[in-house]
Amino acid sequence: MSPQLGETTMGHAQATAVRPGYDPAAHGVGIVHIGCGAFHRAHQAVYTDDALARSGGDWRIIGVSLRSTEIVDALNAQSGLYTLITRGAGGTHSRIVASLAEARAASRDVAHVLAALVDPNIHLVTLTVTEKAYGIDRTAGDIDETHAAVAADLARPDAPTGVLGLLTEGLRRRRQAGIPPFTVLCCDNLPDNGHLLRTGVTAFARRIDPELADFIAQEVAFPCSMVDRITPAPTAQTRAEAERQTGLEDLAAVETEPFTQWVIEDRFPAGRPDWEAGGALFVDDVAPYERMKLRMLNGTHSMLAYAGFLAGCVYVRDVMADASLAALVKRHLAAAAATLEPLDGIDRARYAEQLAERFANPAIAHATYQIAMDGTEKLAQRIAAPAVAALEQGTPTRPFAFALAMWMRYCLGRSEAGETYDLRDPREASIAAAVAQAGDDGHALAAALFALRDVSPQRLAADAGFQAQVGEILNATMANGVRAVIDAEAQDRAATPS
Repeated sequence: MSPQLGETTMGHAQATAVRPGYDPAAHGVGIVHIGCGAFHRAHQAVYTDDALARSGGDWRIIGVSLRSTEIVDALNAQSGLYTLITRGAGGTHSRIVASLAEARAASRDVAHVLAALVDPNIHLVTLTVTEKAYGIDRTAGDIDETHAAVAADLARPDAPTGVLGLLTEGLRRRRQAGIPPFTVLCCDNLPDNGHLLRTGVTAFARRIDPELADFIAQEVAFPCSMVDRITPAPTAQTRAEAERQTGLEDLAAVETEPFTQWVIEDRFPAGRPDWEAGGALFVDDVAPYERMKLRMLNGTHSMLAYAGFLAGCVYVRDVMADASLAALVKRHLAAAAATLEPLDGIDRARYAEQLAERFANPAIAHATYQIAMDGTEKLAQRIAAPAVAALEQGTPTRPFAFALAMWMRYCLGRSEAGETYDLRDPREASIAAAVAQAGDDGHALAAALFALRDVSPQRLAADAGFQAQVGEILNATMANGVRAVIDAEAQDRAATPS
């Protein structure tokens, strides 16, 4: 077995990976990142690595895992070092990233995590924990007290393990100690994510200490951001490629595509790294960039994940190699683009072409089943919001009806061959009840799933024409099969936006 990354010098004789352009030991920590999964290691940590290389500063990262201890142990065994593998048309390239100083596990030692949050050297807390981890009721503008982590942290606010509890307790302890608050930067695919997280943290704090809630509302910055980089889950092949590129075993290696984007609201009273070094764009208003990404990239990703998975496509690249599915991807991109306002410096048609090219990248193995998880947390902003906009603008709605119908067919939890699969959705029990109630009636199933709270806005659920369109497509999948419906949709040029 090869020595592990971090156990020897990085100048291994077989190594071809690019090494950091700075001495990690010369830089202190300044960031706590909650959610040190693959996306963070392929995105924010890389921008920070670039910032350290160009401008220096004490901005290395303490990574926090809410649940898993495996990635924490892997990173710490390697002194925080890991290999980033970039796969694209120009070949495969790799670099060793050194911006992560260490990792800590909230599930194993929350005191260690809270100590990091209270450290005066920490000026910034960033997050990538996925939508379902926050426990915020977007519709009510409040916390969801039935959310497991929220309920547990309200019961024990001094020993939290969830996102809102950790942020609130960290800010409380800093205030008590006279330490200025950190800035909180959400990097998850949530609409208006900074404002949403501010709402969640202040609402959580208000349950515990109203004065603390007022302090957070007045003194803590929660800038919004939009992130974009396709990052599949690491596999044994990822680790094998990392070992080939470095000559060392790397249990924390991650692979990604060449494209990367980060748009950030420039509001950092406690300071920030030189993320411009990695290409980050700082703006006054992130919202239009966020809508573009959520509706075009994420919405199309969800559509192709459900349709592709049901059609037997294991990876996104397989979807793009299927003529009918590729046509539906382009149809959805055009329909989503039609719901957006103009944005200076952005050519939406070119952006759509870039997305199709990225989806088709033959070197990236991004599983449709991975993208399909947590549908009830994602579809409201990715599919329902642009569908409502299309209804109000009078632009085509069928692409969105098709996407929802494919999700609803996926919710049956079984393939046409009778094979079952887990939905991996926080509302799985509610979905199962809706499926059992509707039976094999597509219109009944559509009505039952439309009725799930937060999945679709009232405007959409109350539109009889749109709901009938979804039910018609869903019925067709049950009567004729998913493949036949996909081919028919691809051939229906009248339903394709111009």
